[in-house]
Amino acid sequence: MELDIKLLRAIEKEQGGSFYLLDTQQFATNFDELLSAFRAYYPHTEIAYSYKTNYTPRLCQLADQLGGYAEVVSDMEYEITRRLGIATSKVHFNGPYKAPEAVREIILGGGTVNLDDYSEVPAILQLADEHPGKTIRIGLRCNFQINDGVTSRFGFDTTKPAFRALLSELRQKGNIEIAGIQCHFASRALQTWQPRAEGLSRLATETGLDTLEHIDLGGGLFGKMKDSLKAQFDTEIPTYQDYARAAAACIAQHFEGKAQQPTLFIEPGSALVGDAMRFVAPVKSIKDIRGKAIATLLGSVYNINPTLNKKNPPITVYSEQQGPIYHDLDFAGYTCIEGDYLYRGYTGPLSTGDLVVFENVGSYSVVLKPPFILPNFSIVELNGGQTRVVKRKETFDDLFHTYEF
Repeated sequence: MELDIKLLRAIEKEQGGSFYLLDTQQFATNFDELLSAFRAYYPHTEIAYSYKTNYTPRLCQLADQLGGYAEVVSDMEYEITRRLGIATSKVHFNGPYKAPEAVREIILGGGTVNLDDYSEVPAILQLADEHPGKTIRIGLRCNFQINDGVTSRFGFDTTKPAFRALLSELRQKGNIEIAGIQCHFASRALQTWQPRAEGLSRLATETGLDTLEHIDLGGGLFGKMKDSLKAQFDTEIPTYQDYARAAAACIAQHFEGKAQQPTLFIEPGSALVGDAMRFVAPVKSIKDIRGKAIATLLGSVYNINPTLNKKNPPITVYSEQQGPIYHDLDFAGYTCIEGDYLYRGYTGPLSTGDLVVFENVGSYSVVLKPPFILPNFSIVELNGGQTRVVKRKETFDDLFHTYEF
């Protein structure tokens, strides 16, 4: 949705300063377009939204309403699904640490738990013994070579004899079913997606798991972004169709003509929400330090880029009237960290009180924001010209109530 200074001022007044804007229509559009791209090659594709990327409950609820699943990596995120009333059967639990009680609830409730390590196996065997009349469905997170230059720490090393021994042990339990295999690689590079699909497909055949219910390629996809942001990457940014052509087509070819057509899952986060959120911050002051123009905002790099990757997000400055023209001005944050800059090298008009809108801040910006110097700001949903608060502005008491005074 297009923004204007009148709308932004009204929200600023209501929220008492800076705020995030959540564009749920954009999220829904991204969801539909990504799913359609994969289904064009492999119709049995589903999306499990990556909660860790942005677990704002409104987004998690919307993903469910769009037919998506919930990909969680902690019992905290699982609790979000419970509070939203999302069916446990639509929960996929990943990650290197899993709270035992959450594992039990999800498995017994028909959800999917992808085991990551041999230390998780005894609890599954015990669960099978405790419920001999129930099928205990599990998944296995698999680690193999995709030539991305990284030795991933996640999942079972499928090249070792111990992995084959694990499969044999699980199969000996009459009520344990290996329902799926999954992988997780951090790289978003397009060239890693076909090796993922080939690796899991080959593993399914080599281990006799061709009758799997699902194959899960994990996350790690670039989302949509403006050309100014794309130009700051050292690789071409793939489209949804590029990823689908590399991976879904491979899965379709491997399982063509086979009796069992497993569901293909992908676990996007940034690809869905990256461009669905903006951050709005007022200019509090402008100074000149030995010829360098610096504007301080009511906001921090931790509000928009907590991974500190030094990329300039797309920005737009909104004001009632044009101010002086600045050249090579840097936008600094409110914290006492010397390197707290939200954007470097701005050229254009600017005045104290103007509102700076930062785009592409939906990925990890909210969930990784530390309670440092100031609590976090509110999130306002913008949908068809209507606004509503989906996360209120945090207060000092929100931060202090766990301490003893």
